[in-house]
Amino acid sequence: MQEVNFDEALDQILAKDNRFHRDGYLFMREALDFTQKQVGRENLNKVRHVTGQELLDGLRQYALQQYGPMTTTVFEEWGIRNCQDFGEIVFNMVESGLLAKTEKDTRDDFQNSYDFTEAFRKPFWPQSRSNLETKTVTG
Repeated sequence: MQEVNFDEALDQILAKDNRFHRDGYLFMREALDFTQKQVGRENLNKVRHVTGQELLDGLRQYALQQYGPMTTTVFEEWGIRNCQDFGEIVFNMVESGLLAKTEKDTRDDFQNSYDFTEAFRKPFWPQSRSNLETKTVTG
């Protein structure tokens, strides 16, 4: 099997589906590498397949490290507004041969995971606002 050239495959993806900016795909590749390293540390440096939920958690951590309080702004610029959009990017990459999946992996793995405000904005709110939001939600 011929090795897939990332840039060429990305050009083909974007020609078919332009919902997400090229940088979103580049971020996905970097975040997957980050996640695999995180999972590898937990599993005595053994490389293994990363689940959708593990990838979403790694994406969250990596995005906060890279973009801090600007994360949602950056994602919105790339057309990414929720976890399902990450799933669409992943499966576009799978269909182009850039990523592999198991029989258990589906787009549903990226449904209803975390809310972008909770994951990317709330960590940077002043403590008083976070407490107020928690009190409002809990009653």
